[in-house]
This record gives sequence, structure tokens and C-alpha cells, in this order.
Amino acid sequence: MPTFRPFEPESHERELISILGELAELETFGALELQRVLRRYPKNGRGLFSKSELVRGFRRFRNRLGPSLDGDALLERLRMKPVRTMSGVAPVTILTKPFPCPGRCIFCPSDVRMPKSYLSDEPGAQRAAQHQFDPYLQTLSRLHAYHNNGHRTDKVELIILGGTWSSYPEAYQIWFVKRCFDAMNDFSGESAAPLAPTEPVIDFRLLEERIDGQSIDRSYNQVVSDFAEGAVIDHETATWSKLEELQRVNEGVRTRCVGLVVETRPDHLTLDEALRMRRLGATKVQIGYQSLSDRVLALNKRGHDVAATREAMRVLRRVGFKIHAHWMPNLYGSDPAADLLDYERIFEDQDLRPDELKIYPCSLIESAELMAFYKRGEWRPYEHDELLRVLTRCMHRTPRYCRLTRVIRDIPGTDIVDGNRVTNFRELAERELQQLGMASAEIRAREIRDLEIVSSDLSLETTEYDTAIGREQFLEFVTAEDRIAGFLRLSLPAEPVPIPEIRDSAMIREVHVYGGLVGLGRRRQGLPQHLGLGRRLVAEAERRAAAAGYPNLAVISSVGTREYYRRLGFQDGSLYQTKPLAAALRSEG
Repeated sequence: MPTFRPFEPESHERELISILGELAELETFGALELQRVLRRYPKNGRGLFSKSELVRGFRRFRNRLGPSLDGDALLERLRMKPVRTMSGVAPVTILTKPFPCPGRCIFCPSDVRMPKSYLSDEPGAQRAAQHQFDPYLQTLSRLHAYHNNGHRTDKVELIILGGTWSSYPEAYQIWFVKRCFDAMNDFSGESAAPLAPTEPVIDFRLLEERIDGQSIDRSYNQVVSDFAEGAVIDHETATWSKLEELQRVNEGVRTRCVGLVVETRPDHLTLDEALRMRRLGATKVQIGYQSLSDRVLALNKRGHDVAATREAMRVLRRVGFKIHAHWMPNLYGSDPAADLLDYERIFEDQDLRPDELKIYPCSLIESAELMAFYKRGEWRPYEHDELLRVLTRCMHRTPRYCRLTRVIRDIPGTDIVDGNRVTNFRELAERELQQLGMASAEIRAREIRDLEIVSSDLSLETTEYDTAIGREQFLEFVTAEDRIAGFLRLSLPAEPVPIPEIRDSAMIREVHVYGGLVGLGRRRQGLPQHLGLGRRLVAEAERRAAAAGYPNLAVISSVGTREYYRRLGFQDGSLYQTKPLAAALRSEG
């Protein structure tokens, strides 16, 4: 573990108060203005204070800076990478430990120091390895990083990545999520203290064996299993009752889990599996389509067909999950024209139509079996212009109810044997769209971000479409320029759902209000998060569900939003919160 030397604001009180006071008075604020102020008050007579140190100083000496100072505005100036929380939540991404994977995909990296498909040079993977995949330490360190860089951590979206979640033992799943809740419940917002593993763990960084994709003598599963054999893992277990106890605690703490995401394969999604995910607190599932061609899936040894993907989507919709799909152009056996047709199927086929999508063009990694196909001349990476055309057309063809979270995977260039190494391809594609006189209507391209608005600026728009289980309504508040401030996903099943507590219910699958993250119980004039948009969207969903004849409205609430929905009249069930719609029916009449 690296040595940790905490920064002590008290040792620099005079300089920090002077710097903060001058920064608060600046009419314009940029890198140049900041440097000028910092140089007037050097740290220890020679260095410059970092932004995170200024944030620490602000929080320590806030009461010394005068009652007229706009503290929130000053903190916004100091905040590092403000876009991280501009979507209204603080995303915390952590990885599970390396573990045997049920897949045999030829394109998948086989870095045995990482969970399947991840690479040890990726930033998130490096953080996970530093903490030896301990969920508590990963979560706590990310919360400290946000706090020290000026971000709020009231509303956390916990994203659990790593291989196929459904293939890990249930006891490990429960323990992993429990330790994440331990970290969120323990987090005080104070400066980070030294973090060290508290239990015996396996340090996969010590694993020296590597896999050569051109000649695979031993598989990823064999190497990982042999290295981990006999390891002390008795502590990696927990009971459902203990997890549920910590979830109840999280409903009232400062750092609440407002979303929990896991990822899996279509062929591992049964109704029982989805309900277990729900019991863990999951509200969103990432699922790998990769392709919608049975031929391409078979050539790439994916291990399932398109029918399995359709059935998995049906299961996810019945449970009410938000659905985040992955799709891969440039797979072995495809080509640019076929990829564009494949992409259109995603939204033309009512059995699919995900809420969010990651586009991951296939990259050539040395440890992937695809290396052998590349060496034989049977596969090649797309040229720059080919890839640009595919991504540009995909972005243009994405409907307004879907959010493109990524259009390229941020793989370090040193890990790519041949092909695209440009990580800002999204910007290139957006520029290309502008030059072609086109625009993308997908959610991320329209997010309002840090713009200040008033309610009268907004109108309510509705997009309706059919799904595998019924009708979906996407309700969104937008500006005159079509910038999205908030939305709600309302599912109207055409037949009873095979889950007793929501059998005859319409379902709110997601409510999201954009704009900079505002703390629980705090108000900021002009920010979308505190214009009451969430309440208005829920009220509109109630009205529409009642008008459609549903006796109840359910919501797949996260642990950290249960109290919010209780205030709106929803009652707790075992996995969902529900509200009778008799009152809404009377008001309609």
C-alpha cells in the first residue's frame, strides 16, 4: 500500500484563507486567474496548493471567510472534473475479484490479474488492484476522492463491474454488496485516512503467468483458479439479514445509494436470478448484446443466441430494471454495413430497445483469442474513416429515450495491438454530425448539465413505444432548445407480471433529474434538481397509470430513495414500493 501523508489545513491557515478570499472576489475565474492567486501565497514558501487542498481549506475555514460569501459558488470554482457529478449523481465504480467466467468469447481480453474482460492498465482496474478488490476499500476511497475534489457524495450510484456477476457465488455477492453499504454508511466526509486491507486477501498483482492469444496453452479460468486455490476466503460471506439491516441504515445516512448496477450475460438471466439481484438492491442491469446476428455470435464463440438476449430483456422488463446494453461493432464476421443494420435492429425490435447503451468497437488485445484470427488475416480492425462512419450513423440513429453512455471503450493505447487508439472518438463523431448537418437526439447529448432554468422554461414531452411486455412511456421535461432536465420511464404491462407484489401494477422504472448534484435537503435556486421535477413526473405517472386502468403504481426504488417515495405516498413491500391509484382515478373523474 502507498504511504499516506494527510494534508493538514491548520498548518497553512493564513495562506488558505487569503487564497480563498481572493478567489471568491474574482469576477472571472479560469486557470490563469487561479495561478496568479496561488503564486502570491506559495505552499511552504515554494510550491503551489492543489485544488483538493483548497477544497480542504474551504471546508475547514468556511466560517472564517465571512457571512456574505457564497460558499456553494466558491466550491463550484474549486471542484475538479465537475462533469463527474453533472448528471445528478456521484457514480462509484468498483470491480469484483478475478473469477472463472462462463464465456469463451474470442474478442475478450484474458488479463488474469483482473476479472474477465478488464485490463490491469485501465484506471478503474488499477484502483481495484491497489485495494486488492476489497469492496469496502474501493468504495470508501472513491468517496474520499470525490469529497476531497469538491464533489458532493449524498447521492451515489454504485456500479459493480467485473466478468459475469451471475457466475459468482451467492455468498460472495451478498458479502460484496454488504461491504459497499458498510463503506457508504461509515463515510463521514472527513479527509481520507490510510486504507489497508483488514482481511487476508489474494494479491493478483503477484500473478506472473500471462495468456498469449495466438497460442492459448492454459485458459483464463485455469490460471485464475489455480492461483486462487487454497486462498483464505472465509470472510467473503454474509447473510441476507445483515445486508438488509445495512440497507435500512443507508436510508437515513449522509451518503445514500440511489442506484446499484451489476452486469451479466443474457444466458445467465432467469427470473429467479433477476429477483436475487433485486434483493441485493440492484436497480439497473448491464447486459451484453454484443451482436444481434446468430452467425456473428457463433463465430465469436459468444455462447448464446439472439433468442437468449430477447428472453433476458423480457425478464428484466418484468422485474422493472433499467436496462443498460452493450453492443460491439467490428466483430469477427461482420463489416461496417452489417454493423449499421445490426444497430438498427436494437431499436426496431420491440423485444430489445434498451434504456442505455455502450458502444464498444472491438479492440485487438494480445491476450484475446482474436489475435490468432488477426495473424491469419481473417479479421482486421476498421480503418479510422470506417469506424467514424459507423459511430456517427449509430449516434444519429439512437432514439431520444436512450442514453449513449459510451461510444468507445477507454482502453490504454499500450494494450491495443492494432487499430483505433483514439479515446475521444465521441467528440470526433459529434463534430462529424455537425458538419453533416445532423444531430443526435439521445439523452446524453441533450442533458442540461449546469444550465440554470426556471419551471416556465420547460415543457413535458412524451415518447411512446412497444416493448416485449407491453407499452412504455418516456416522459421528459425539456427546454425550448430540447435540452433535457428530467425524465421518467413508465412501464404499462399488457399482462400480469409473475411477481405477486406487482402483479397488476404499472411500474416506474426510473426517475432522473439532471443538473449538478445538489445535496440531500439542500436548495439551489435555478438548478433542475430542486425545481420539484421529480414529484411532478411521479404525479403525471400516477395520472397516466390510473387512466390506463391499473389499480396500483409500483416503483423499483433504490435503497437511498425509499424515504423519498414514502413521502409521495408509496408503501414498502419486500422488493418494491407501491401506491394505490384510487385517488388518482377519482381526480381524473
